[in-house]
Amino acid sequence: MDSELFTEERSAQVVAASFAAAPPRLREVLTSLVTHLHAFVKEVGLTGEEWERGIAFLTQTGHKCDDVRQEFILLSDVLGVSMLVETINHRAAGGSTESTVTGPFHVVESPPRALGDTIALDGNGEPCLVTGQVTGPDGEPLAGAEIDVWQASADGFYDVQQPGIQPERNLRGLFTADAGGRFWFTTIVPRYYPIPDDGPVGGLLKATGRHPYRPAHIHFLVTAPGHRLVTTHLFVADSPYIDSDAVFGVKDSLVRDFPLVDDPERAAAHGLASPFRTVHFDVALLPEGGDS
Repeated sequence: MDSELFTEERSAQVVAASFAAAPPRLREVLTSLVTHLHAFVKEVGLTGEEWERGIAFLTQTGHKCDDVRQEFILLSDVLGVSMLVETINHRAAGGSTESTVTGPFHVVESPPRALGDTIALDGNGEPCLVTGQVTGPDGEPLAGAEIDVWQASADGFYDVQQPGIQPERNLRGLFTADAGGRFWFTTIVPRYYPIPDDGPVGGLLKATGRHPYRPAHIHFLVTAPGHRLVTTHLFVADSPYIDSDAVFGVKDSLVRDFPLVDDPERAAAHGLASPFRTVHFDVALLPEGGDS
């Protein structure tokens, strides 16, 4: 009987044995979680005071969550867990586009917009033309692919962070690619910004000497029938913090220059003043069931 009771040496095994009746995948995940968690507690010799502070931190994290803010996602982001899960579950293959984190601000639906429309509803910021094509991994165009985009303003805020200041659904749009898989829209050059740092996650960053900033980027979530969706970013190459993203989201393949173009005729065709900034970003999707 003694061998089945909880002891310091056998703590993880005893708790794991309690999951014997759980469904297989749940049992596998919980057993591994308990094994590593108990090993961590033993390795650092966690004190009772530290345990209480950890519980308080998680409680505060939950209290900070609301309809437009998910503090637990922020916590996962700054610990690199979000990027690790994303990378494991969406490994790029061949010429497919690499994925990155969704982030905490994809909390409202992007409004459908026509190709060529602007997503910059308030006119603030440096005008930018975004073009691209959605293809399969071998370059075949994916007609009708959907391209969901969202980004921060020229001041580094998302619309949901500034109700009453930014127009509703500002800098968001859902576009449908044409017969050649092509898409284009106008926006403004995004700005780098801090993740919300007025909560427990911000306190964690301050305590560890880390900054809260993300480099400038545009979010893309791209889908097409018969293909795996990809959630990714388009990063501005000359942005500050490109080498120290607070959520570890930058990948070399997703960084692009946003050159200045002085072409009045092209500008007029897209409803822009000249000069303007431009960027081209192709997205390649894997077939469903393809290599991961």
